[in-house]
Amino acid sequence: MVKPPPVSYETHPDRYLHWRLSVEGAAATLTLDADENRSFRPGYKLKLNSYDLGVDIELHDALQRVRFEHPEVGSVILTSGKERVFCAGANIFMLGQSSYAWKVNFCKFTNETRNGIEDASAHSSLKFIAACNGTTAGGGYELALACDEIVLIDDRSSAVSLPEVPLLGVLPGTGGLTRMTDKRRIRRDLADVFCTTTEGVRGTRAKEWGLVDEVVKPQQFSDYVRRRAQELAAQSDRPRDAKGVALTPLERRVDDAGYHYRFVDVKIERGARHATITVSAPDAPQPQELAGIVSRGADWWPLKMARELDDAVLMLRTNEPDIGIWLLKTRGDAELALAVDASLASYQDHWFVREVIGMLRRTFARLDVTSRTLFALIDTGSCFAGTLLELVLAADRSYMQLRSDGAPAIALSRMNFGFYPGVNRKSRIEGRFYGNGDLIAGAQRAIGRALSAADALELRLVTAAPDELDWDDEIRIALEERASLSPDALTAMEANLRFGGAETLETRIFGRLSAWQNWIFTRPNAVGETGALKVFGTGSKARFNWERV
Repeated sequence: MVKPPPVSYETHPDRYLHWRLSVEGAAATLTLDADENRSFRPGYKLKLNSYDLGVDIELHDALQRVRFEHPEVGSVILTSGKERVFCAGANIFMLGQSSYAWKVNFCKFTNETRNGIEDASAHSSLKFIAACNGTTAGGGYELALACDEIVLIDDRSSAVSLPEVPLLGVLPGTGGLTRMTDKRRIRRDLADVFCTTTEGVRGTRAKEWGLVDEVVKPQQFSDYVRRRAQELAAQSDRPRDAKGVALTPLERRVDDAGYHYRFVDVKIERGARHATITVSAPDAPQPQELAGIVSRGADWWPLKMARELDDAVLMLRTNEPDIGIWLLKTRGDAELALAVDASLASYQDHWFVREVIGMLRRTFARLDVTSRTLFALIDTGSCFAGTLLELVLAADRSYMQLRSDGAPAIALSRMNFGFYPGVNRKSRIEGRFYGNGDLIAGAQRAIGRALSAADALELRLVTAAPDELDWDDEIRIALEERASLSPDALTAMEANLRFGGAETLETRIFGRLSAWQNWIFTRPNAVGETGALKVFGTGSKARFNWERV
């Protein structure tokens, strides 16, 4: 069998096959018009505006470009370019022929993309309207649920539905169950009826049940959506007169050894099944004044680094499923890194700096939900300072070399306290200490200090501090032990331990909904030869094992 080419998550509006991005004043419109003959992998057609990974890669890219390249935009309309259908959700035939790993990674990325819509609403003063101008089913309705408002055309046939349970024997895979209860507060009994009804709910009943915000007759639909988008945009604080920052192509080189960028390097050790991700601090002083920062644009170190790290995480997750351990390292000048943190904190309210902080926040959150072991190694030459210290705080374990000369050192900055909340909506410091005020205050008092291994242990910021004589053996043993354990058990253990404390919509999606969906994806009632997902569209009826487990 010929191995398919590696997946790349980089694209550009000039290369979109399925989405159109247009901007009219303060409102942007993203129109899904899937080319059914241009699927990401051969063997299925993207009928009824269904989506696969390629469609969602374009959506993710378009959202990024609205954030950075169109600061004048305060609202985004998501709609369809096809008649009588908004979106039929994930392509069922794609799911039916995909490997287990592909299905899981696909669902994870689509979840992250929809979470990104909500992140833009919460942090970027961008509001989203789902203009459902036709039938809105499954993942199509989940896409609508991620928006701030849902408007459904009242044409007597268009409905919203989540038919996965009765039709496919699986769950809505992109947060639908969670958003119905946590976000839209739909009554449990009505949600139960809705999720087991294949034809869905239309018209005024959809509004009465809380499934949509408004239903509008076809003659008024476009005008209503356009007017509502302008009303939401008028409430935004995004600047109408600012010039956008172009997201230039990444400088990425791929070879047998890994992925290589300007500030991020990934070295893959296939025999040991681990990858070393090294993130470098800026190699020269960065501009301190706002004008210089904006003029640097996509080449400003924190944005360039974040985009490279985000791309590396996605590339590794999709293309290297056997690489189960990621070693997080840093290199460079801590003073240069901390100077950038000072700029981020000082100009946090400026639209561009706010978006850069958001890019960093979402990139670190992508690490949080990645099903790989994360070990941070703080050795000679490390630069885990401020923003880069988030890599240590995101890791499952951290090892810091204890040396007689006091090196290496780590450093905290203001950016570690609330600027980069994880998917549990807490800073990693707060989450690490479960809200213990004394421990958090101790860390805050250490802001700006160069902390030795002994200091870091005292402040409980690292896991262990082997001395320089034992360092190599300690790390080798830790990696060998980890590599010998069941990857399935590790994935489950890590996901449970990373999100301590109260649940959020995001942790419920990734820690609960995804876990159940992943389990269902291995069960014969869904993916067996007579499972519902396998026989969908064949004319045959699914045959279930009726045992409840």
